[in-house]
Amino acid sequence: MERILYGDNQFFAVNHISDSKSREQAMKFKDNSAIIKTLDFAIDAGIQTFMCTTHDRIAQICDTIRTNPNRYGDFKIYPCMPYAHKYANAVTELGIAGTVKQYVPGNLFGTMFKGGMAFVSKDYLKIMELLIDAEMKMFKGIKTPVIFLQNVITDLLLGLGMVDILKGFYDYVAKKYDAEAGFITMNMPLLLDTLESVGIQNPIICASINKVNFRMSGGKEIYEETLRTRKFRAIAMQVLGGGAIPPKEALEYVCSLPNVESILFGASSKGNIENTVSHINYFDEAKN
Repeated sequence: MERILYGDNQFFAVNHISDSKSREQAMKFKDNSAIIKTLDFAIDAGIQTFMCTTHDRIAQICDTIRTNPNRYGDFKIYPCMPYAHKYANAVTELGIAGTVKQYVPGNLFGTMFKGGMAFVSKDYLKIMELLIDAEMKMFKGIKTPVIFLQNVITDLLLGLGMVDILKGFYDYVAKKYDAEAGFITMNMPLLLDTLESVGIQNPIICASINKVNFRMSGGKEIYEETLRTRKFRAIAMQVLGGGAIPPKEALEYVCSLPNVESILFGASSKGNIENTVSHINYFDEAKN
C-alpha cells in the first residue's frame, strides 16, 4: 500500500468539526467536476490511491477515470463497502422489499421471498457475495487492489461474534477480484484478535489513530502497544481527532508510530492537500 491515501469524506459533506463546514463542502462539491479537480490536486501532489465509499456519485467519477487512461492509468481506488446511507435512504424511499429488489442482483430476490428466512439463514454468505458484486460493478476496469468492509458492518459483526462473515468477505474478494480485504474498525485490538483467530494473518486494518483517543476503543495506550508488538498492516484514519489536534502536531504523532503503513486523510483544497503530503514526507524523513 502507498504511504498516503486520499479519502472522500469532504466530497459528501462528512465533517467531524461542524455542521456549517459540512454544508459548505456540500455546496463546493455539488458538481462532479469539482471532485475530479480536487482528485487531480491529490495526484499532482504525488498521491495515487483514492479510498472511497460506494456512494452513487462515485460511479460517475469512475466513468471519468476510465475514459482518461493517460491521466489516470496508474490511479488506484480502494472501495469501502457498503455505503450505509445509500441503503438507509433506499429503505426510506422504497421500503425493505424494494431495496432488496434494487440491490440484490439476479433472480435471488424472488427466491428469497419464496423461501423466507430459512433461505436467508442458509445462504447469507452467498447473499453477501452477490452484494459485493453489485457494489463492485462501478469499479470495473479500475485497479482495486484492496477492498474494505466499512466499520459499521465490521464492528457489528465483531460485536455479534459473526466471524464467519468476516472470513467470507476476506476469502471472496481474494477469489473473485484478486484483491486483499481490508477492514475498517473502531476497535483495532479486538478486530486483530478476531481475524487471527480464523487464520487471517497480517491483515489490513484501518482504524482511528490519534493523540486524543478519538474513536479508539480501549484507548491510545492499547493501540500503541498493539502497533509495537503485533503483525498487521495499519492504516491510520481520523488522525486529527475530529479536529481537536492541529494538523502538524497530529501528523508528527502518527508518523512517529511503528507499523503504521499508510495514513488516510481528506482535504478539500489544493493547499491543504499539499501541506498534508509535505508534513508526512517531512516527518517520515526525520524518523528515518
